[in-house]
Amino acid sequence: MSYQVLARKWRPKTFSQMVGQQHVLKALINALQNDRLHHAYLFTGTRGVGKTTIARLFAKSLNCEQGVSADPCGVCAACVEVDEGRFVDLIEVDAASRTKVEDTRELLDNVQYAPTRGRYKIYLIDEVHMLSNHSFNALLKTLEEPPPHVKFLLATTDPQKLPVTVLSRCLQFNLKNMSSEQVVRYLQHILAQEQIDYEESALWLLGRAADGSMRDALSLTDQAIAYGQGRIVESDVSAMLGTMDRRQIFGLLDALTRRDAKSMLAKIDQVAEFSPDYIALMADILSVLHQVAIAQIVPDAIDNSEGTKAAIQAIAAANTAEDIQMYYQIGMIARKDMPLAPDMKSGFEMAMLRMLVFSPEPVAGDLPPLPELDEPEQLHSPAESLSTARTEGVPAEKKSERVSVHNDDAIAAENVLSSGTPASENIQPEPEPEPEPEPEPEPEPEPEPEPEPVHETPVFAANPSDEMMPFGAYDDVPPEMPEPAPFPEDLAEFMSESAAYSAVRVPEPVVEEPVMAEPPAAVAEPEQYQNLTELPWVQVFWQLDLKGMPQSLFSHAQWNGVHDAVLDLTVPRDYENVYNPRHDEQLLAALEKVGFTVRKVDITFAETEQETPGQYRARKLEEARQSAIVSLKNDPIVQALEQNFGAVLDETTVRPTEQPI
Repeated sequence: MSYQVLARKWRPKTFSQMVGQQHVLKALINALQNDRLHHAYLFTGTRGVGKTTIARLFAKSLNCEQGVSADPCGVCAACVEVDEGRFVDLIEVDAASRTKVEDTRELLDNVQYAPTRGRYKIYLIDEVHMLSNHSFNALLKTLEEPPPHVKFLLATTDPQKLPVTVLSRCLQFNLKNMSSEQVVRYLQHILAQEQIDYEESALWLLGRAADGSMRDALSLTDQAIAYGQGRIVESDVSAMLGTMDRRQIFGLLDALTRRDAKSMLAKIDQVAEFSPDYIALMADILSVLHQVAIAQIVPDAIDNSEGTKAAIQAIAAANTAEDIQMYYQIGMIARKDMPLAPDMKSGFEMAMLRMLVFSPEPVAGDLPPLPELDEPEQLHSPAESLSTARTEGVPAEKKSERVSVHNDDAIAAENVLSSGTPASENIQPEPEPEPEPEPEPEPEPEPEPEPEPVHETPVFAANPSDEMMPFGAYDDVPPEMPEPAPFPEDLAEFMSESAAYSAVRVPEPVVEEPVMAEPPAAVAEPEQYQNLTELPWVQVFWQLDLKGMPQSLFSHAQWNGVHDAVLDLTVPRDYENVYNPRHDEQLLAALEKVGFTVRKVDITFAETEQETPGQYRARKLEEARQSAIVSLKNDPIVQALEQNFGAVLDETTVRPTEQPI
């Protein structure tokens, strides 16, 4: 006997052998058992999901010699002939080859005659949407009121093309695509019966490639058996389908997670040796990113059926939800744009580099452990809410001191830009008793201009007592709260005078000893910055007007000095592939705006040995966060919550109220 393909050999013979489609089978089985049979059924769905198979099983159930039943005997003459495709009262019509109205009329001429052998005469019209409008019109009357011995079974992959008049005359059943799990389980059953060795990972590749079609899965399995000489192994199936090993996909995502451009480009070169379909490769990456996004939101929804759960959870833990969503969006756009690239490999490389360059920097040089990662959404902390609600009850002087802790370095950088002198060492105020409330200032004739702090709110008089009030006393604002000092009448004059001075607070009274002898000029003169080596590069960099790729590139640059108006920088080798000479022009223009006269930028690609602006910013952000944690732990409200209610401060949710840079 000649070989029979798996798709035909393993076609279900009964409803119980069907895989999936339970929503359709339940309705048909109940109709057969209760003798509530409609005269026209329409089965819709994509190719290979069982439309024709269910129609033939339904025809067998109607004409079984043992009676109408959801479980035909399968051995009588009618059942055997239906299985072999030679039952005379089952008329199968391919609408794609008989689209003319003459063909339909010829078919309907025999509707009035009784069945020859069976109980019902059944018309099975496949791809019914291919009929012409005239054919549908000829079919309408018979389809609405057929003889009692006639049943119409229609199947189509495109129900949108059917006239509404046809849809209204049929019971419509929409067949679903098979899931990869259903396909793999069925293939395991078939291969066990066929005694063929296989690797489960190879079956998962076939299940995904089938795209919901069981017939496609069986056809691909036939091809894989022939390709592997009677065995189904992952490497053979991957080569046959032109897909990549999942380990290589996770390797690319691992390099992306670690912001390792060199490793990522090397892995792409390795992938290129297999001449892959880069659009399909991007689709595989998007599939993994989709699972990672689910793992971040609903971790229990990820199973280990493919053996990739641990890798997916590792990627989910090392990236924020914002990262994954951005990677996914970039990949979606890249799939559409890759055919427009000079070649598919370069288009794929650019898509991966976009994911690398546009992603936020990690908090530190090495990836921190999972508990320290930023959450995609900040949880609402009751302690923070109480602290915010109690802003008016906390002395303004102490609040100002807490804010100044986070802003010392940023303020020092602003002083350098505004005054043209190197930033002096920041003075950290010593804890000291609160000053007595100052009386109302009396008018004085033309006082000397006194320095005022920059970006600070006016200091209001407050109760110097620092003792903890009873917990219930915070329900209402105490009526004895002293009135704040009046705000300056001329707000514009006050702000203009304040903006001219440094915000660094010193222990000595500002009235006795001004911080600056005279207000600085509005714009610093370029010649004040000729000696660039004395400037704090890691602080000044964030005041430059740089955005996008230039800012990302030069934030990793190490300042080596200026020689003969040539700026010497060292940039890590990982950024050599994304460097463009136009970035130098943008850096020179940004430096010139703040008074730096530089003729040329000389870049050396090597490992940096000193702190770069990016590392400085990450360090300051972490210091600000730690300072915020300390401030919260010392807050009387938080302490009261911990003592009275056993509250525990979740440090992973703490964010500084103001960014230090």
